[in-house]
Amino acid sequence: MLELNLLWTALVAYVVSGSTAIISVVLDRRPQRMILVLLVVGLALHSASIAVRWDRLGHGPYVTMFEILSSNVWSLLLAFALAYWRIRAIRASAAVVMPIMFVMMGWLLVSSPGEGHLPPTYHTIWLFIHIGFGKVFLGAVLVAVGIAGVILLRHCGVGVKRLAGLPADERLDDLACRFMSLGLVFETLMLVAGAIWAQDAWGRYWAWDPLETWAFITWLTLAFSLHARLAFRLRPHHGAALIILVFVLAFLTFFGVPFVSTAPHKGAV
Repeated sequence: MLELNLLWTALVAYVVSGSTAIISVVLDRRPQRMILVLLVVGLALHSASIAVRWDRLGHGPYVTMFEILSSNVWSLLLAFALAYWRIRAIRASAAVVMPIMFVMMGWLLVSSPGEGHLPPTYHTIWLFIHIGFGKVFLGAVLVAVGIAGVILLRHCGVGVKRLAGLPADERLDDLACRFMSLGLVFETLMLVAGAIWAQDAWGRYWAWDPLETWAFITWLTLAFSLHARLAFRLRPHHGAALIILVFVLAFLTFFGVPFVSTAPHKGAV
């Protein structure tokens, strides 16, 4: 189908872009324009694929595992592409971010592109608001993870010469903290919007089902990481480790808990 052909072509553009980013760090080259152009081409093709499927099925990409993975690959790479374009200091972090995205793309490739049933509770504007805030949150944390990865690589003595041209760890730590703060704002909004949606859908704002519980744990961990950085004056590599922890928890919350839970929040149907 047209939507799948567009998607596979987009994934090829992403893979070429990511591979170029990794090779550029290894060989100490700077084909930054090529990396950004390939990302933009991939995002354009991916957007067309999502639009074609949305028009065909009559609902957005938020029902099946295939749709959820596809929309999150798109939103995460959009967030990173914007950061890559606007903040030159973090461009080498593409070598950290893109392997993470390769894992999600591989998962997408082995997922069934079949159609799913749209539950009645999904017919609400609060679904779009809730999902939108969640995507911004995860995108901001992904950018911070890329920066944290650079800090940790240099701390461990990996690629020190290749990454020497980047700002000092303290400057990168400050940038990562800014993105994590942005993530905290949007995760808070995500939880609030989700509670309003839950009241409309199930007649309660909060019920401590597995997804709600893990989302709150992720929020607490994110808030703690920011508090610890300010209160205990953590060294950059310690702060970077906390960022990785937050991302792991967020990833498991987004892509693990909903699909093993039997609560109303169960994900793909």
